[in-house]
Amino acid sequence: MNDPRASLRQALQRDPGDAFAWIVLAEHELDAGDAAAGEAAARRALALRPGHPEALARLGRAQWMLDRREDAVASLREAAQRAPDHPGIAVWLGHALEDSGEAEAAADAYARAHALAPQEPQLAAYLLAWRRKLCDWRDLDALSRQVRAAVAAGQAAVEPFAFLSEDADAAEQLRCARLRADAIARVVRPLPPAPRGDGGGPLRVGFLSNGFGAHPTGLLTVALFEALRAQADLQLHLFALNGDDGSPIRRRLQAAAHALHDVSRWPHAQIAAAVRAAGIEVLFDLRGWGGGGAPEALALRPAPVQVNWLAYPGTSGAPWIDYVLADGYALPDWMQAHYSETVLRLPRCFQPSDTARAVPLPPARADCGLPEHGTVYACFNNSYKLNPRSMARALAVLRAVPGSVLWLLSGPGQADARLRAYAQAQGVEPQRLVFMAKQPHADYLARLRHADLFLDTEPYNAHTTASDALWAGCPVLTRPGATFAARVAGSLNHHLGLDALNVDSDEAFVARAVELGRDPSALAALRAAVEQRRADSGLFDMDGFAADFAVAVKTMAKRA
Repeated sequence: MNDPRASLRQALQRDPGDAFAWIVLAEHELDAGDAAAGEAAARRALALRPGHPEALARLGRAQWMLDRREDAVASLREAAQRAPDHPGIAVWLGHALEDSGEAEAAADAYARAHALAPQEPQLAAYLLAWRRKLCDWRDLDALSRQVRAAVAAGQAAVEPFAFLSEDADAAEQLRCARLRADAIARVVRPLPPAPRGDGGGPLRVGFLSNGFGAHPTGLLTVALFEALRAQADLQLHLFALNGDDGSPIRRRLQAAAHALHDVSRWPHAQIAAAVRAAGIEVLFDLRGWGGGGAPEALALRPAPVQVNWLAYPGTSGAPWIDYVLADGYALPDWMQAHYSETVLRLPRCFQPSDTARAVPLPPARADCGLPEHGTVYACFNNSYKLNPRSMARALAVLRAVPGSVLWLLSGPGQADARLRAYAQAQGVEPQRLVFMAKQPHADYLARLRHADLFLDTEPYNAHTTASDALWAGCPVLTRPGATFAARVAGSLNHHLGLDALNVDSDEAFVARAVELGRDPSALAALRAAVEQRRADSGLFDMDGFAADFAVAVKTMAKRA
């Protein structure tokens, strides 16, 4: 499809006083990932039509993309005031308020958008996802039914990442992902086919992510990249969609890669051009539909082989993604029919980990808000993974184990207060829920030493948090489900040799957690088993992982 920006620019050369044309150009520039050009076009429109809400909305969206959060909120608030019945502006205001830390105000903006157009499933999906983050479970089932019905009918390209938190099966997740991918494929024309490598040098492997720093993706991959440097026939290129955060992880990533390309805030076409210029033969998408990625750049087909791996635990549904890299537990044979990609499995857990990280001694229990005695159950999953079912299961455990507490990661807005109110309604004293503010990674790992048992959630498991818990010696209890996102913690346990912690029902989950919570000697023995198998199971063997990973990369390149 032809780029509409060229014709708009020509029209504006003839008639630079057309404010509406500047607004439309701003929209297309933003869709192309060029926030600076979008901002410039929006400002031209505002110079011609001061206070025009559509121009203010595009300006706010550009400022949001450029991480100028206060400016974005101000522009979008003014736009919403001038067009109070515009649901699209309310949604973008919600996005900006999210990122500026105004969590409850963001919820109000999404609720306003949904009230203005209650029949629009995309607006229902935004409200549903944010209420999950705030543990605000009002109308949860009705919103979820609306979103799932729209996906089933092919009526809405809702965000696949948020859809992972719904009780949908793998077939539904594929439909959701395909709808989102089709919307991009309709407007992106792929580049001409990439030239094939001549086989005369090392295989050039690229990784695209917005997590190359102190971020779960960076923490998971850095030791693997360091180990891959020993593979002389591979050349590693990292394409960072995030700027340099100055973290030690970023420094290690830069040292491990043959080249780290900072493509943060680049337009999609320029990102694709950078991948093509580097001669990448196999390109891994380490973000997928997780937000902050660049699916439009991947849709341009900059590399001959493109792979979904690690960060998005589901199918991409995208015609521009050829493979998904998984393992036999997280993505078993019976799930494969619901994947758009060719499935390639590692002989070990698909998820690497940073084996160089230390686990310091923790502060005193009292300094963490924990009682001096009693079983400490933990769940440090993000708040959107919590839901009435998972919380009811955990609270049933607390009721059966006197003196125990549930240690949670503090959520945005009033999430903590809502969870305590839910606990009280379930017959559990609110004070038995203890909340931990976000900590630097080493401090967070240290605190995990106080956790006796990690209680997982579903349908979206602990992923990086499960790996962290096991690395710190804390066992993870999980109920594996019927999607990739619901089987990651189970895969970690399986490859650690602790399948006994993968249970098959909520009743078994509660019974096992209660049994362990009432038996300190059994808990101590289980922790000792985690420590032993951490050392000898191969789950945390990054040299072995690198060897298996290299075989997988070469297999994909050879098949191409």
